[in-house]
Amino acid sequence: MWKNPMRRLVLPLPLGNPLPLFVETVGTTIEASRIIRTEGYPHYHWLQTTAGEGRFTVGDRTFPLPAGSGLLVPPGVPHAYESAGGQWRTAYLTFGGPAVRDILLSLGLTEPEPIHWEPEAASPLNRMLEEMMDRLDADPDLFGLNASADAYRFLLALRQYGRTGSRAAIIRGSEKLSPLLDWLETHYADAEVGLEEMQHVLGMPVSTMNLLFRQTFGASPYAYLIHLRLRKAKELLIGSPGLTVRMIAERVGFRDASHFVATFRRKTGLPPDQFRKLYE
Repeated sequence: MWKNPMRRLVLPLPLGNPLPLFVETVGTTIEASRIIRTEGYPHYHWLQTTAGEGRFTVGDRTFPLPAGSGLLVPPGVPHAYESAGGQWRTAYLTFGGPAVRDILLSLGLTEPEPIHWEPEAASPLNRMLEEMMDRLDADPDLFGLNASADAYRFLLALRQYGRTGSRAAIIRGSEKLSPLLDWLETHYADAEVGLEEMQHVLGMPVSTMNLLFRQTFGASPYAYLIHLRLRKAKELLIGSPGLTVRMIAERVGFRDASHFVATFRRKTGLPPDQFRKLYE
């Protein structure tokens, strides 16, 4: 049970150049009436249930919000919420900043749909906002730096512990691809590996394999293989200084060094030898 069901902290918004991610408010409340925002909220608004159950409406869709669930709404999106009956206790976080959109995009948190997690103590999402408020009570955080870091950690925890319908599909996709992913970990160095070999490992049509990869990783099977080869190349560039760039290219499955150098530079922004110097 949360220590204080009625608590609100308003942070000073940054003057001049805003932080990449800043917190406006964090708090807890007992929802006593229906909240209607016909023009949305000016910042990102996260609302989670700590006890009871609520109903959250976005557009023409209404979602139940039992304990162990919450919903994130982007700025300016009309929405409404109310108790589903009985006392409904919530915690909330409002935040913004120039980097927030890209952060949420990279974490797959762009759709305003319920996120669920274990309602028991096993999930840190049940206590993170309360702990954030405790730290703010102990330290006013005049420039909002600690709150910004806490909000970022909270979003990472949402990605790690939260589940949505779309994320469940991602998990199922990764389970179906697991035999191929394991196989690629031991065969990425073979320059002959291509779609035909990958399709043979999974025993499914190429079109189905392509769809699973795009649903799970947002990329094609070949793009995944190139990403894997470049990751292995980085490990060798950092950990094996005695290997030349040409030797590393061969060891990670590139047919020639020039193709490897061009691909590495296009994907990382640096040629392999300059990347290696960063770790000397």
